Amino acid sequence: MMLFAGLTIIGHAQSNPSTTMEDTTINPGRTVIVNGDEILEPDVDNNLDNLLSIWYLQRALNDTADVSLNLDDDLPVADLPDSVYIERLKTMPTLINLPYNHVVRNSIIYYTQRIPEKSEMILGLAQYYLPMVEEILDMYDMPLELRAMAIIESALNPRAVSRAKAKGMWQFMYRTALLYDLKINSYVDERLDPVAATHAAVKYMKDLYGIFGDWSLAIAAYNCGAGNVNKAIRRSGGKRSYWDIYPYLPRETRGYVPNFVAACYLLEYYRQHRLIPKSVCMPAQIDTFKITKMLHFEQIAEVIGIPMDELRDFNPQYLHNIIPGTSAPYILNIPYEYTALFAEKEKEIYAYKDSIYFNPNIIQHIARRETASATAGRAQIIHRIRPGETLSTIALKYGVKVSDLKYWNNLKSERIIANKKLIINAGGAKKQSSKPATAATVANGGKKAPVGGDYIIHTVKRGESLYSIAEGYDNVTYYDLMKLNKYTKNTKIYPGDKIKIGKL
Repeated sequence: MMLFAGLTIIGHAQSNPSTTMEDTTINPGRTVIVNGDEILEPDVDNNLDNLLSIWYLQRALNDTADVSLNLDDDLPVADLPDSVYIERLKTMPTLINLPYNHVVRNSIIYYTQRIPEKSEMILGLAQYYLPMVEEILDMYDMPLELRAMAIIESALNPRAVSRAKAKGMWQFMYRTALLYDLKINSYVDERLDPVAATHAAVKYMKDLYGIFGDWSLAIAAYNCGAGNVNKAIRRSGGKRSYWDIYPYLPRETRGYVPNFVAACYLLEYYRQHRLIPKSVCMPAQIDTFKITKMLHFEQIAEVIGIPMDELRDFNPQYLHNIIPGTSAPYILNIPYEYTALFAEKEKEIYAYKDSIYFNPNIIQHIARRETASATAGRAQIIHRIRPGETLSTIALKYGVKVSDLKYWNNLKSERIIANKKLIINAGGAKKQSSKPATAATVANGGKKAPVGGDYIIHTVKRGESLYSIAEGYDNVTYYDLMKLNKYTKNTKIYPGDKIKIGKL
């Protein structure tokens, strides 16, 4: 049965993509012709009173309620005929196919007609963040249009936190973040660092493309995990086209690729929809310093006069306005105009009220606040079971044990039913344990992984893939499993198979 009967799906691929920030960056004060009308784009230099801080835009995006839109069913009235959208998508120079059908159409309408104010805020932040994203994509030889994923993940908000506790511009879950070498401790969460998180996200996307060999599938897997995409492929009878497996994907993921296409469209054609990016107050250049001592933002602000809000904007990864440089070298980002002053007064900055900012009482207060936050995190979360999920995958998602899930929900077996609800006491087990749960015990239902000789042995469960298994163990990648078990790309795994994970 055809999923989109009577609708056009187009695809294309160019060998030499030329999409750059020139496509999205405003030319201040320039008059452009859109649909026969003149539009004056904002002059950043001459309209200083209208400049908005990055923090303001991020806060406004958080406070803007999304318009509910069912991409499958809703057919809102479009400003333009389908033929215009099709032609525009055809002419975009991209390596990734950008299809068109009613789902994509609804998503384009969502960005360009239903939430124009939010889209203008996103476009304003794009002027600041996307050049950095593009530079990192280019470093890894990845298609530049993947920049649009940061829009659909977080609306370009490095401080974004989802209900499932995914954080940052790229919405990393805790365990995936550690797998891609992002540091997380009481003082630092590099998921909130746009640069570090972008490096991690690009590596993650490159791994996903290595698994599927198809960008649409890799993009979908970034949202729901490689395991769920593999399940959808199996349920479709082995088909490997995104639109063929579309009905078998988790509901939230079905709109992910259409939203990606719509975000790419928005970046290219916002002017044609009379959208004007919000003017963002930003420095012309950022400079970096390596910090190897304890340093408080207020020390910097008091000595050289840089506003605290700017320090937080450019260094969102530091959770308490403190850079813990004594534990490891960390990077401080400051606007270029403060560079010489910081270098000149660096010793004075470190010494300024250091006995106040770093006295034991302050450090203990932070520790108590962290403990209180962890305790508060034990508040109950209600998780609705999605088709294909198991207790093991849900436990891994929330960092708890399968045995805890069964205890909290009075389950006698591991059998669960789609659309039913589970109680998650996030952040806390049913009872205190002398040792924290590891990724290995979580992935194996709260039990220790069986041991075979000098190796940890994982027994494959139904619905698991090599990629989802690797995610369940610390410092283990898909490629590690391939090499250790002497698998090839054509090797299939089945429930009950024994896989070597790593040395004990």
